[in-house]
Amino acid sequence: MSLDPERVRQVVQAALAEDIGARDATTEATVPDSARARGVLLAKQELIVAGLEVAAATFRVLDPGAAWAPDAREGDRFFPGTVLGTVSGRARALLTAERVALNFLQRLSGVATLTRRFVDAVDGTGTRIRDTRKTTPLLRFLEKHAVEAGGGVPHRSGLDTGILVKDNHVRLAGSVRQATLRALAGADGLPVEVEVEEIAQVEDAIAAGAHMLLLDNFTPDEVREAVALVKGRVPIEVSGGVRLENLRAYAEAGPDFIAVGALTHSAPAVDISLEVEPA
Repeated sequence: MSLDPERVRQVVQAALAEDIGARDATTEATVPDSARARGVLLAKQELIVAGLEVAAATFRVLDPGAAWAPDAREGDRFFPGTVLGTVSGRARALLTAERVALNFLQRLSGVATLTRRFVDAVDGTGTRIRDTRKTTPLLRFLEKHAVEAGGGVPHRSGLDTGILVKDNHVRLAGSVRQATLRALAGADGLPVEVEVEEIAQVEDAIAAGAHMLLLDNFTPDEVREAVALVKGRVPIEVSGGVRLENLRAYAEAGPDFIAVGALTHSAPAVDISLEVEPA
């Protein structure tokens, strides 16, 4: 779950530039340049924390000497009123960085918190929860990190790290078999996963050499039927129509993975505050 510090720094700098513009007019007008302060990060609701490194990097971009003391690790559960960590340094830097740091921390912890709900819901079934590419542009590496913090399993990070033959590829190729054969011929060692939309396509994909199947918009009963047909020859992933309310039924049907776009495209931000006082 480690993050590339340089990528984090670049994203943080861009976010700060967007927020600050020419200057933080309010802080410059009200806080002396020499003032120092201490900030306490508080959980305002139950949450799974993710993004601590990003929050720390945000403060340190504006104050390289800022002291960061986390009371948490990525993936830890926190309850309302508990302290996630503290940061000390130049008061102006803490105040100017506050909103950007919290935006990252609240967003990523929101992804981790929702992911943990899905992971907990399939506990004991053997099915693992995966993310998708339905992420915020330019923030994918952070959101996928948050999914891992929540206990999920990362899917491909981009189009160059794996082949996933989707319905549109199948239509353009003419059939599941043809699309699979073409994908394998051009895979150059990459894993080839093939999406099927009906039971009749399962055997075609396996016979053509697919390394994994993605069952798209199958019902739990149809997933169970496909699992029985495949008999463990290739891993099976389920996607489409899966919600917390029906997740357990899908998991008990026996797939290896369930991919959930909502982990990254619909996770609500959690509530975290920064309480700042003179140091």
